[in-house]
Order: sequence, then structure tokens, then C-alpha cells
Amino acid sequence: MNILVVGRGGREHTICWKLSQSPKVSKLYCAPGNAGIASVAELVAINEGEFDKLTAWAKANAIDLAVIGPEDPLFEGIADAFEAAGVKVFGPSKAAAIIEGSKSFTKDLMKKYNIPTAAYETFTDFDTALAYVKAQGAPIVIKADGLAAGKGVTVAQTLPEAEEALRTIMLDKAFGQAGDKVVIEECLFGQEMSILSFVDGETVRPMPEAQDHKPIFDNDKGPNTGGMGTYSPVPHMPKSVYDEAVRTIIEPTARAMVAEGRTFRGVLFAGLMITPEGKPKTIEFNCRFGDPETQVVLSRLESDLLDLFLATVDGRLAEVQPKWSDDSAVCVVLAAGGYPGSYKKGDVIDGLDAVTESTVFHAGTALDADGRIVTNGGRLLGVTATGATIDEARRKAYTDVDRIRYEGKQYRTDIGKKAL
Repeated sequence: MNILVVGRGGREHTICWKLSQSPKVSKLYCAPGNAGIASVAELVAINEGEFDKLTAWAKANAIDLAVIGPEDPLFEGIADAFEAAGVKVFGPSKAAAIIEGSKSFTKDLMKKYNIPTAAYETFTDFDTALAYVKAQGAPIVIKADGLAAGKGVTVAQTLPEAEEALRTIMLDKAFGQAGDKVVIEECLFGQEMSILSFVDGETVRPMPEAQDHKPIFDNDKGPNTGGMGTYSPVPHMPKSVYDEAVRTIIEPTARAMVAEGRTFRGVLFAGLMITPEGKPKTIEFNCRFGDPETQVVLSRLESDLLDLFLATVDGRLAEVQPKWSDDSAVCVVLAAGGYPGSYKKGDVIDGLDAVTESTVFHAGTALDADGRIVTNGGRLLGVTATGATIDEARRKAYTDVDRIRYEGKQYRTDIGKKAL
């Protein structure tokens, strides 16, 4: 089969890497891809938002399945565009992608169907929102309603911090139209856990749990990022908690989307908080594979990923049971100096050929005129290793992290420590 993956990050590199292992894939393309993806797929110079060009190219090149990686094109209707062009596509429709594209929609959905989540209110007026925050007190969570590349959420520990977050979102328009509305939530305490699931309507096939590290610095300090590293499984989380999350959150949400006429087909990502009492509550839903969760979860997949994609698209998930390795996986993200603020591009990355114990998934990289791999984004590489234990996987990953060199290298040294 001819497969086209749409996207350019670490998630898409991981998807391409896993698909390249399938004996059923005859030709693998990625649009637009990156320097690392070029090692496993042929790059196509079309951007994610160019729906007409992508669908025309897919038809001209006999693509049997398009796989959509990032959230923005999904929310804008790329899956609908491929379907209208007669090309089979893995990824939810625009109507279903609203589960990530509007936090207020999702909170209202959970309230309507009694799905566990934090108490919340929604606002479109700055003064009213600020008055509510002052009445509630801190800590409190401020969220831009729309898509903000994982950066539109502030867990404000003080009232001045909460007011600043509101000003940044609603008045300064740091996230554009995504901040026309804000969701203000009670602050949940506990440990975060992510569960990604293949969903084809009402059938849910959950993947192994993972835990992300959002803040830029060790010990969860500093501003939030798109994710500085992950590990899977989360051994200190009882299986009963995982099972409860699937039973009380993920499966009811899939059913709720069908009931609302927004049937979800693709990967549903549940970001969860496990309270000190051991109860899972929903922080957020995403309408696609997470990054960098994908790196660790797909590293543990023993089944053919293409089979799972096709079963999801064709509504046959009930017939399929994915197989997962008992190994542990750890992904350490290497970022550019200055990220998540401003950062430089074009620095040469050395030492990738010295990596021996990990798979390095490229995110923000490019090739320069001399064919050298250079920095081209905020999060650059996901150094991902597997081992019999989290400890072994961490040791392998950090051994290879030390081998990679570029100016301004930035990473966390504590990925996976919570599991030890």
C-alpha cells in the first residue's frame, strides 16, 4: 500500500518509523516531513495546511491511506477534504476534532455526560473572568479555549499570576482567536497520566499509559512547553486506576461523541490527573497522537500499526487486539536554547551518528545547503530508548543524550525519575 503521513514533527517521525516496519507498506511518503523523517520516508514539499495540493497529490500518486499527525489541520477539516477527494484517511473529521479545538465544548460535553473533570466556568469578557478568578482564589487554571500549540494553559499559583495569564490570553491576544474565550478551572492535584486510544466510534482500544513532563526545567519548574520527555508504563500507577479511566472517561466520551453526531475515528488522547484518592479526572482531550507520548507508546507496539489504522478507518476495531511489549520506554526531548521563548535556528547538530542505544526521532530539524542536520525549531529531537525497566531505558537514553552536541543544548535530566 502507498501511505502518506502529513506533518513535520517528532510524532510524525515516530509514525513513519513504525509504518516503515510494516510488510504491507510498499511506498511511504511524508508531507512536508523533516531531516530525520527523510531516512524512512520520501518527503513531499507540501505544507500541512495546503489541503487542495495534498489531496490532488495523493490522488495523482495512488495513495491508499493518508495519516494526519498534527491538530491544526484536523480542526480545519483536512480529514473531510481527503474523504471528499476519495482518499481513505486516518484522523477525525472537523466535527469530531472540536474535542481538542474547543476546550469549552469539551468541558460542556463532560458535564452533560457526567464524565469526571475539574469544576469550571467559561468567559468571553476579561473583567468578568478576572472577578471570577479573584472570587475563587489561587491556585487556579487558566486555559485559552482554542488551539495554542500546548502553551495556552497556565496553572496560576497566585492571583497576580492568574491575572497576568488572563491579560496575555484575552487582551494581548498571545494566541490569537484561540483566546477569544477562556476556560477557568479548579486546580486539580495529583499525578498526571496520558492514555491514547484508537477509537472507531464506540469501540476503544487503549494504548499503554505514559507520563509527560510539560515544564521546561527539572522538578517541574519553569514555563510549560509542548513536552520535554515521557516514559511508559507508569509503574507507580495501579492498573485499577488505568482501568477506571478507560471505563469512566474514555469509553463514555467516545459514546458521547457518537450521541452528539460527532463520531470520532482516529486517536483520542486523554490527559488525566490522578487525585491523591486515586481517582482519575480529565484535564483535556486531544484529537491525535501526542508528542512526545507517541515516541514511547509506539516504541512498545508489537502489532502492525498499519493494521490498526485500517481497522480504525474501516470501523473494524472490535475485531483487533493490539499487542504491546512489556518493556519500558523513555523519551528525552532535546530543545533549542531559549525555548519555550525565542530561540535561534541553523546551528549544526553533531553526534547523531554516535548514538547506539536509542532511536532519535527528529522534530525541529532541517538540512542545510551542505547536507548537515541543523536546528529548525524549539523542540529538536526525542531521544527514545527501551529497556526491561524504566531505569534501564533512562540509562540508555541519557547515555545517547550526552553524545549529541549543538549550541544552546537544553534538556531535563529527570525524565522518568518519578517512576523510580
